[in-house]
Amino acid sequence: MLRRRHLGRITFAEANDFQRALVRSSDDYILLFEHPPTYTMGIRTQAEHFLVPPETLDAVVIDADRGGDVTYHAPGQVVAWAIVTVPDDPSAGKAHVTRLEDAVIATVQSFDPDGHLGVVGRLEGYPGVWAHLEGAPAKIAAVGVRTERNELGARRTMHGVALNVDVDLAGFGFIVPCGIADKPVASMHSLGLSPTSLEVEERLGDQLEARLGARAAVARVDRSVSTNTAERPLLRRLRKAGVDPDAGIPIRSRKPEWLRIEAHMGNEFQSLRTLTEDLRLVTVCEEAGCPNIFECWSQGTATFMVNGERCTRACGFCLIDTRKPMALDPSEPDRVAEAVVRLGLHHAVVTCVARDDLADGGAGAIAATVRAIRDRSPQTDVEVLISDLKGDAGALELIIDSRPDVMNHNVETVARLQRAVRPSAGYLRSLTVLARSVAAGLTTKSGMMVGLGETPDEVHETLADLAAVGVSIATIGQYLRPTERHLPVARWWEPAEFDELARYGRQLGLAHVQSSPLTRSSYHAREALSDATPVAAPTRR
Repeated sequence: MLRRRHLGRITFAEANDFQRALVRSSDDYILLFEHPPTYTMGIRTQAEHFLVPPETLDAVVIDADRGGDVTYHAPGQVVAWAIVTVPDDPSAGKAHVTRLEDAVIATVQSFDPDGHLGVVGRLEGYPGVWAHLEGAPAKIAAVGVRTERNELGARRTMHGVALNVDVDLAGFGFIVPCGIADKPVASMHSLGLSPTSLEVEERLGDQLEARLGARAAVARVDRSVSTNTAERPLLRRLRKAGVDPDAGIPIRSRKPEWLRIEAHMGNEFQSLRTLTEDLRLVTVCEEAGCPNIFECWSQGTATFMVNGERCTRACGFCLIDTRKPMALDPSEPDRVAEAVVRLGLHHAVVTCVARDDLADGGAGAIAATVRAIRDRSPQTDVEVLISDLKGDAGALELIIDSRPDVMNHNVETVARLQRAVRPSAGYLRSLTVLARSVAAGLTTKSGMMVGLGETPDEVHETLADLAAVGVSIATIGQYLRPTERHLPVARWWEPAEFDELARYGRQLGLAHVQSSPLTRSSYHAREALSDATPVAAPTRR
């Protein structure tokens, strides 16, 4: 299966870790995106190819773990990576590079039918794609590829091509691009063509598809532009993503029978509420208005929310308080552990608000809570549900080192709706958090809502991406609008549709898919863990 992903602007480190997860899978992928200012070094990079000290550059400098020399990436350049299986023979790598270059050549020529750029093609002895103007070659696309064998024995490709559309060429002036000192770097715009990067990205994706496999399953983040500044940002983002907020279900509409819940405030419910008040604990069950609170609390289970009760983000679906957060309470990990002991929990779930105001995003406090529960109740399985930590690999490592039994991070929605639903997060970033957790040997879990305007095919592709990076457990539930200030419900998904999503996810290889109208991230969490087989059993420290 060939899957094509348009990912927007992403860092090299996140793209590379996502790519490495895809190398371990069996599905083929085309990734299209752009980087913030970044210098990447291939295996043939020489120190003298930096004309200034690398640390003085106003850009990230990173080892790319690919072929080729040093090059520059920035907005206005379309990067295309292909992670595909190739034949197991010595010529396969070269043949793959030829296909990538052919795709770039065809893309550029499609914007230059009259041949204003002269001959666009290869230059003997030099990799990449060149425009030959009156005999003077100028490089418009770099290529850098490597192949490696994955655990399944398949030979997989990594990295790909970078085509200059309207990138600021000044960034190339601080290096010897690709180690070629006597030939200039150019862009489509500098040579007289004026397509947008998005137009070029789309055609390059088409050309790569034609050369790498059958018609691909496509998913893309929303990168459209809206001029309607009078509308509320939340609704404007939704409209930009192709969903009409005016067509949503009115908040006071009667819910379907399958979404109505009878409150059972028995002794267990009241006891848990008393306990949380006594220990000054916050539960996401209450803060987020979870529909399963009566069922879960009556069974003596709850999801504890740490790092305070105020979030630094304002996602379009979430009811949690977004006022300025308070300082962390150092006693909170011990109080959560005390609650776990008093409740006699076999499976404890610890979630958090996003704390972008903290250097580590609150990761240290989450890790401390895991360790506190381990110390007080070593027989209890601990699941954490974390934010994306702004993509900080070091912060994530703090939580990984605490070795939770389940690492949960929600992708929340399909790629197209990410900016509308959670504007401070990103689809690729979430997949990278999950991929890094899988690579660390943790059982990894993710969840999403439906009913925001997504299509069934988009949900299928999201599940496919989760499976491809190694996620074991997925949860899918119906979005319920908390207030009129939140995103509207586009439609109610029916129970049979949730059953179909569960079947589809299991076919993809997900060990457990909890899919129903009332499913939330921690719903039946203990049962999900029992079904999931970790990549490597976590070693508790």
